[in-house]
Amino acid sequence: MRFTDFLRVSVLLFGGSGTVLATVAIARATAGDDRALILVAVGWWTIAAVAGLWLGRRMAPTPGIARLLAGARSTNTLPEIEPGAIIFNRLWPLAVLTVLSGAAAFLLAQVPAIAAGYAIGIALTWRKQAGGVQAIEDRDGARFYVDRGSPFGAPKLIRTPGLRKVEPVPEATVPVP
Repeated sequence: MRFTDFLRVSVLLFGGSGTVLATVAIARATAGDDRALILVAVGWWTIAAVAGLWLGRRMAPTPGIARLLAGARSTNTLPEIEPGAIIFNRLWPLAVLTVLSGAAAFLLAQVPAIAAGYAIGIALTWRKQAGGVQAIEDRDGARFYVDRGSPFGAPKLIRTPGLRKVEPVPEATVPVP
């Protein structure tokens, strides 16, 4: 699976998880007539959204993603494309967080409210990462793929040759014969 596609899917899944958890928290709080929880939760989600928008404002990759790109193993062959297995191997903690936090809503409505803030913050922080990686791929003429490895180990990338993007030269800089 291409790394840029993985980043886009991750943003969508984190955003979806945050939305589901926020819905569960609000439903549980309104069922218990807990207005204070709703106000605190909305405040936390606002803080998480503002922080995510601020941290994700640049197109450049975060230091963690830059380390992944720099440590990518080079190969001339395309890896096997297994998007379902790769997404499951890399994002299973998000599924566990979503299910356990949603289930905990029956005991404590605060748990999904807090987890929703984290999911929203991560989704907004990563929203431009795929574009930053795409720019690096275009500049270097390479493609990065997620290596299917252990679901408990650190993610690894594979670097393959790609097509380099060559921009046309503006007429003002072309020498006249």
